[in-house]
Amino acid sequence: MQTRKIFEANGLRTYLLVLAEGDEAFAEISAFARAERVTGAGLTAVGACREATLGWFDPEAADYRATSFTEQMEVLSLLGDIALQDDRPALHAHIVLGRRDSSAIGGHLLRAVVFPTMEVIVTETPTHLRKRVDPETGLALIAPHASSDGPAD
Repeated sequence: MQTRKIFEANGLRTYLLVLAEGDEAFAEISAFARAERVTGAGLTAVGACREATLGWFDPEAADYRATSFTEQMEVLSLLGDIALQDDRPALHAHIVLGRRDSSAIGGHLLRAVVFPTMEVIVTETPTHLRKRVDPETGLALIAPHASSDGPAD
């Protein structure tokens, strides 16, 4: 993966991440967020992958169910956020993938092996975000009132 800071002002940064063939998107974006201490950001991406594991939250099981796909697919849209969970940056992203027959599949991004590239824009938010476990669902959700202005310690 190659990265470049493309904007910085008032303590906020925007980065371009270019993932290469064979990179695993969820792991690479997560590692980048940890290395750069990203504590609140939105992200978008386009590109392609040859393997993907997508999830959907099953409220009855209170867990994610995963489905894996091994075929060449276009990343039509990847949208997500990065927020602190247990004082570490945590990626939460959803992805829509286009298949050869022009149908689309989508879900929670669990894993995607890039081929040939994926271009990701990470844009920090003015308020640094924190996740808290929701007792009703067991999910780590952004807690608007737990967020703070400025970088987290």
